[in-house]
Amino acid sequence: MYDIIVIGAGVTGSAVARELSRYKYNVLVLEKCSDVGEGTSKANSGIVHAGFDNEPGSVMAKMNVEGNAMMEQLSKDLDFEFKRNGSLVLCFDKNDEHKLNDLLERGKKNGVPGLEILTGSQVRVLEPKVSDKVTAALYAPTGGIVCPFGLTEALAENAADNGVQFKLNTAVKNIVRKEDCYEVTAENCGKQVNLTAKIVINCAGVYADSFHNMVSSNKMTIIPRKGEYCLMDKKVGNTVSHTIFQLPTEYGKGVLVTPTVHGNLLTGPTATDIEDKEGVNTTADGMNELLTKAKLSVPDLPVRQVITSFSGLRAHRPEHDFVIGQPEDAPGFIDVAGMESPGLSSAPAVGKYVAELTGEIMPAEEKEDFIATRKGVPSMANATNEERQKLIESDPSFANVICRCETVTEGEILNSIHRTLGARTLDAVKRRTRAGMGRCQSGFCNPRVVEILARELGVDEGEITKKGHGSEFISGYDKEDL
Repeated sequence: MYDIIVIGAGVTGSAVARELSRYKYNVLVLEKCSDVGEGTSKANSGIVHAGFDNEPGSVMAKMNVEGNAMMEQLSKDLDFEFKRNGSLVLCFDKNDEHKLNDLLERGKKNGVPGLEILTGSQVRVLEPKVSDKVTAALYAPTGGIVCPFGLTEALAENAADNGVQFKLNTAVKNIVRKEDCYEVTAENCGKQVNLTAKIVINCAGVYADSFHNMVSSNKMTIIPRKGEYCLMDKKVGNTVSHTIFQLPTEYGKGVLVTPTVHGNLLTGPTATDIEDKEGVNTTADGMNELLTKAKLSVPDLPVRQVITSFSGLRAHRPEHDFVIGQPEDAPGFIDVAGMESPGLSSAPAVGKYVAELTGEIMPAEEKEDFIATRKGVPSMANATNEERQKLIESDPSFANVICRCETVTEGEILNSIHRTLGARTLDAVKRRTRAGMGRCQSGFCNPRVVEILARELGVDEGEITKKGHGSEFISGYDKEDL
């Protein structure tokens, strides 16, 4: 019997787990993937939205603004990359400038500080490479950029350090409400796992409707909305310094162009509603649409510097608002659903709010020994010469460069494997260290990382996967031949 089971270890589930870990609860997080943050949280814009475009009075508006305000201190406490670079919403037609004023007024109602309307010439002083057709823009100084992997991993690791248990590779198959608890049936590596909890918190992203509908007669619908992206080399990471939006449409905030916290240039996403909740393939049509729209903002977009493309799914509800709370007919079951954009920005505030809701249902004392801080994987690429020397003196493996594109060393990879919720797959190492995220996209370092993983985990290289079962690098082998 657990006090609480959280379904989903994305950024929202990890934020909830971290806030719950402040209290004397017995908490278990179930995640069907091989790592935390492997669903929607791994494939998004990495934008911390200011909160000016959400409907005033909506849950989205409240959580977005509060989450934005929490992000800077949280990044210091949990050691992940965040930068408040500001954002611009571009208008290309004087006849549409009233829409910027509408956004300005909406933002003021939501409590977004510092908003102002800039003329086209003022915009081009800030961003010389934006289109000459820009007539005006809304400037939001509180907009920011974050590493979505780093944020999710930091929240999850800190939760685990404070006693939360994580079961990865564990897919929930059924939930049944009993008189005073919920029975949760899950599957781990083909084996059935039967669990019981007094409270279940549903942070399952695009699958949140499935779990809600198991316990409530008031049905929910989540529509997977696919967004495709292009990532460009660090050589052109300074093409723009702010996050550049276009006036939003019914499908969202439009295609953006933004620097990333790691120095790349990112553009995306498209917005296509699909049925497949695992449909994250990129398409030629999607790429063409994406780059065509992005060039409206930055005509000389350096498309020859694209190093990879990817896509992710947003958990869209037709009502276009977050659902956070208990269904009337399922007390003790807390939905945290419809967490599409600005879900990443809102995650810290959502975690805090859900912990408060949980406390109303089942009060618990705060821990006196709660660990509020966490230290991330050391980065030789970002370290000073003095810091590098200290790392090498502490462990010579920090002098052995494995990924040349991103200057990632063996010491960093070892740290990512042996830390709390350590990496067990190639992609998990990649997200924690950036090994393989550079220009060659792991063309050189992939075999070395696989070798290090196998050595440190004490398994054959044939057992190492890219992202869990079914993505092995070596197949049809005999262990004795290795």
